[in-house]
Amino acid sequence: MTILKEAAATEPAAFADRPHAGVPFDWTDHKKTRRIRSTRARPASSALFMSETIDGLNAGAHFLDRLSASEQARVHAAGRIITVPQGEMVFSQGDGHDGIFIIRRGQVRVYYTAPSGREITLAYWTPGHFIGGPEISGGGIHMWSGIAIEACEIAALSGPALEKLLTGMPSFALALIDGLIAKGKCYSSMAQILGTRSVIERLAQFLLTLSELHGTADGDTIVINRKITHDQIAAMVGSTRQWVTMMLKRFQNRRIIAIDGSSIRIRRIDLLEQILFRD
Repeated sequence: MTILKEAAATEPAAFADRPHAGVPFDWTDHKKTRRIRSTRARPASSALFMSETIDGLNAGAHFLDRLSASEQARVHAAGRIITVPQGEMVFSQGDGHDGIFIIRRGQVRVYYTAPSGREITLAYWTPGHFIGGPEISGGGIHMWSGIAIEACEIAALSGPALEKLLTGMPSFALALIDGLIAKGKCYSSMAQILGTRSVIERLAQFLLTLSELHGTADGDTIVINRKITHDQIAAMVGSTRQWVTMMLKRFQNRRIIAIDGSSIRIRRIDLLEQILFRD
């Protein structure tokens, strides 16, 4: 029996997997895989969201790059600098919307909470990214929540301040379009993966993404140098903590990964890749 078939009974119907997406775990040989690894240098602090590749994860951090130094200074001067302690909310789902936030330091997790209390994470955003959309100039309510994963310094641009910048600085209007394009790609990537990948494939993809962004080679294994809880993984892949705990245990039993305290060590990256690239 496949792991996916065994696990399906533990998932709510809304997150049930495709019946044909069973994944056998009876591999005996290392096989050549088809995963195309990124050749780009890893950024020091990259955003993180569900994607087939790490290319483009941090594109939105550069939306102000088309501006001159003086124009960037003008943008930041138009905002109000706020500090948000670790664990505090930057904005909350359902609150009135009034502008956007540009992360200058720290990391913010943006997520949606269902009426049941279940959460799904859109992304972990890092310095350079703006958050608080899709509204731009104010009005409406926040569709997501944003919480500081670590202490943050943020430039809050109000709706009126944004309108003034947009009308008085065409280069900023173009820059903001660049940022919105990056956000649109993030939303599209999330929708595509949730709609076309089974939950076990999403888990494998997430572990591979972590290995590329935060992995360090240690002999024949890769150590993921990022602490992440089972709850956080579940919110990323659209599952439950119980399911993630069960699957990680099975991955350990099959010697695909090893977990030492809060660290994940990938022992057989080829087997994770086979989950994504089955014939």
